[in-house]
Amino acid sequence: MALAVGSKAPAFTLFNTERKEVSLTDFAGKLLVINFFPAAFSGVCTAQMCSNRDELSYYNNIGATVAGVSVDMPFTLGVFKSQNNINFDLLSDFNKKMIRDYDMYLEDFTLGLKGVAKRGVTVVDGSGTVVYAEETTNPGTQVNFAALKDALGKLR
Repeated sequence: MALAVGSKAPAFTLFNTERKEVSLTDFAGKLLVINFFPAAFSGVCTAQMCSNRDELSYYNNIGATVAGVSVDMPFTLGVFKSQNNINFDLLSDFNKKMIRDYDMYLEDFTLGLKGVAKRGVTVVDGSGTVVYAEETTNPGTQVNFAALKDALGKLR
């Protein structure tokens, strides 16, 4: 189950595709939209990240920063980001700490692969509080972008 709305977001420090550390504290005072996805280059994950890419001006206009998190290595995420023209940070949780802390750990994925991120979204406000959380019951199901935008609209 995703983190409860109203709970404190767990601290994290992950590497982005430029091998720079990115931490929750970097977003203090800002709205952060964290998109969890199981695996770069898979169909639904690519659609999820590209939807965020295509809607980035919406997020920017409401003062939100978007980030994607998967267990892929930063190098893999870098190629994925480049090939799909992703215009926001993709963060590598290769050690699976953040997905466990955010209760977004998926034990069984597909083809017998174990331990990837669930598909979902967590929004953290500027004080570090979870203000929206969603996880899909099936990793092949897309997140509900309409519900996310509705929730973000109420935060304005």
